[in-house]
Amino acid sequence: MIKTDILIIGAGPTGLFTVFEAGLLKLKTHLIDALPQPGGQCSEIYPKKPIYDIPAFPEILAGDLVNNLMEQIKPFSPGFTLGERAETLEKLDDGTFIVTTNKGTQHHAPVVAIAGGLGSFEPRKPPITNIADYEDRGVSYFIKDPEVYRDKRVVIAGGGDSALDWAIYLADVAAEVALVHRRREFRGALDSVEQVSELAKLGKIDLVTNAEVVGLRGEKKLEKVVIRHKDEARGEEFREVDEFIPLFGLSPKLGPIGNWGLEIEKNAIKVDNSYDYQTNIPGVYAIGDVNTYKGKLKLILSGFHEAAIMCQSAYHRIYPDKKYVLKYTTVGGVEGFDGSKKEAKKEVVQSIGVN
Repeated sequence: MIKTDILIIGAGPTGLFTVFEAGLLKLKTHLIDALPQPGGQCSEIYPKKPIYDIPAFPEILAGDLVNNLMEQIKPFSPGFTLGERAETLEKLDDGTFIVTTNKGTQHHAPVVAIAGGLGSFEPRKPPITNIADYEDRGVSYFIKDPEVYRDKRVVIAGGGDSALDWAIYLADVAAEVALVHRRREFRGALDSVEQVSELAKLGKIDLVTNAEVVGLRGEKKLEKVVIRHKDEARGEEFREVDEFIPLFGLSPKLGPIGNWGLEIEKNAIKVDNSYDYQTNIPGVYAIGDVNTYKGKLKLILSGFHEAAIMCQSAYHRIYPDKKYVLKYTTVGGVEGFDGSKKEAKKEVVQSIGVN
């Protein structure tokens, strides 16, 4: 039985930052994640994708954000149960909880913080009958490392931000990039659409609209894709490729968490945002993209804010008779459980007299 103060379900950015906020309150944390490494989507799906809305970072790669968060929480020595999915939640008579994973690992804590992002993800696959035969043999639904596609012939299918962004990125990496979309209009950001159009004019992206990839061919691995044009005069064409990347988005699922008796609305957990992001089960909180409330913004920075508020509430739940006075880290520094301390830098103001 693993015992901790706050059990965090989900080791994405919000879950990792919760460790830091809890650590400032001298609360121990343990994280459960179905993925084999911390970082959530940022590590598993798009580690090389730039993020632009993290305060103080005009641009940071998703993987680097995770690395920075892991460095930030080092002083607080969190525990991890990775590669296991939180399966059941049991509330004991004393108000504490036992969470058991699909592999039977049990965790005991007075507070549970669900920070599972949008839940588990399954890619939305195009209706190509034999697509499963080429998965990991030329077909990928995520881009983890763009270098995999260096000097290769790549076909991307899709019309949203991911398809546009990766077509732009791979234009300087792959030998050939074709972007196939079933319509003439794209659903992505206007500046991305303009960049793709400009790159198409320069011959760096082959923009194929009003068309769909409908077939895959190849012996041991993918060798060709079949593109069907809506213009009957053009019909179908066979294009030689090394890699096919259909980017039609992800289908999120809450998984077993959806069976815990929580109040669910549109695949998200309803919380009380007027105070502490607690769910309808006292002691169970939901923070980050997994929760919903009026005015919710699904941004990483929103998850960071929710984590800070939630930890304050958790402290009072665990220690109802103690009074905690908020101290700024710029004044008190950051002290880990091992006694090590990063001192806050103190400014020395020197008064200079003028004769």
